[in-house]
Amino acid sequence: MTTKAQVTWVGPGLRLVGEARDAVIVLDHTLEGEERPETGLRPMEAVLVGLCGCTAMDVVSILQKKRQPFTGLEVHATAERADDHPKVYTQIHLEYVVKGKGVDPQAVERAIELSQSKYCSVSAMLSKTATITTSYRIEED
Repeated sequence: MTTKAQVTWVGPGLRLVGEARDAVIVLDHTLEGEERPETGLRPMEAVLVGLCGCTAMDVVSILQKKRQPFTGLEVHATAERADDHPKVYTQIHLEYVVKGKGVDPQAVERAIELSQSKYCSVSAMLSKTATITTSYRIEED
């Protein structure tokens, strides 16, 4: 399977527009001494968002198949990077917040475990350089 993507520098500074299929994302990073707001994600933030999105899609799909009565899901990532270049992620913690009444904690644990061990391609790639840990909580609404 081939995937295509591209970025176009639009300035000022390091502002880029990324495209894949018909979707667009703005990437941005201010240069040292530059005084302007960043209007997009930094590339490494986009990687974390991709990880959160990948595992969230897995967990939602698995919980739906298990007919769990969840009404929402959030995945929060906290990450540490290496001090030296390339400054890869070395530690990533994912916190899953599942919302709903009567959600089975074992179903949530299993969904997260399946995502991390079998389905999430982004997690599989990042685990080559980073230790990925997880936790979850269920919030009844």
